[in-house]
Amino acid sequence: MKQKRQLMADVSRDWQLYVFLAAPLAFILIFHYYPILGLQIAFKSYSGRLGIWGSRWIGFANFAKFFSSYYFWRVLTNTLLLSLYSIAVSFPLPIVLALVINSIRSRRIGNITQTIATLPHFISVVVLVGIMLQLFNSRNGLYGNIMMALTGAYPPDPFQSPINFRHFYLWSDVWQNAGWSSIVYIAALSGVDETIHESAMIDGATRFQRVVHIDIASILPTIIIMLILRTGSVMTIGFEKVFLMQNGVNLSTSEVISTYIYKVGLSASGNTDFSYATAIGFFNSFVNMILIVLTNTVARRVSGGSSLW
Repeated sequence: MKQKRQLMADVSRDWQLYVFLAAPLAFILIFHYYPILGLQIAFKSYSGRLGIWGSRWIGFANFAKFFSSYYFWRVLTNTLLLSLYSIAVSFPLPIVLALVINSIRSRRIGNITQTIATLPHFISVVVLVGIMLQLFNSRNGLYGNIMMALTGAYPPDPFQSPINFRHFYLWSDVWQNAGWSSIVYIAALSGVDETIHESAMIDGATRFQRVVHIDIASILPTIIIMLILRTGSVMTIGFEKVFLMQNGVNLSTSEVISTYIYKVGLSASGNTDFSYATAIGFFNSFVNMILIVLTNTVARRVSGGSSLW
């Protein structure tokens, strides 16, 4: 009872702060928690006429349909390969870039380098894909003209090759986002005490040794947390860029879960199945949740406590 009175007194005293808190709280409840109720259509045969609550329950039939589908292994494999490839390359590169920028002695050159590396992040995905399509056009693009000048013949269209899709997707993402992703590591490196470097230099440590044993060791908790967050989205590949780069030839490697959900749930042909699409999305989110919990547990045990929770 005493705690309740104290709470009411705090609310009465700082009511202005609680008014400011009400807007973001309402936003989270309305747009993040209330839509969770719609997940029930994954277990129903959804009918627009009957609505979410009136549609017939069918249990795990939609999940069984997806698991037995021809597309299940294709979209699952493509999603995992593209995501793991992205983690293996695009996760460590921002760390390396941050270490390089931090090692530049001239503050002005370091700032210019960071600005140049960060600018591509502000290019929209649509524009980025358009740039790639123009540059690597086998007839009118820079790639086609260079190959024509060197070989005397136009090369095949690289976007028509299923093998090239993953490389185009990944390395364009590295170019666009490596600089932006390095900001958090640069911020963490700015907190490293310079006296530690000075002491290491007196002891005869080389620049590489100081990077490994001081800089990387100092930002290791940040790296672990960012890796946990990245692992939690292994099954979530950005829909927009993949969809824009897709064509009828490279579907064998470019069809991922997010694009498959779009085609199943919002098909232009009119053969939409909202329940089936929701079930696939539910499965996708459930796997992401399991991965982030496992990664967090492993990170906490291996690193001695560095984790999200």
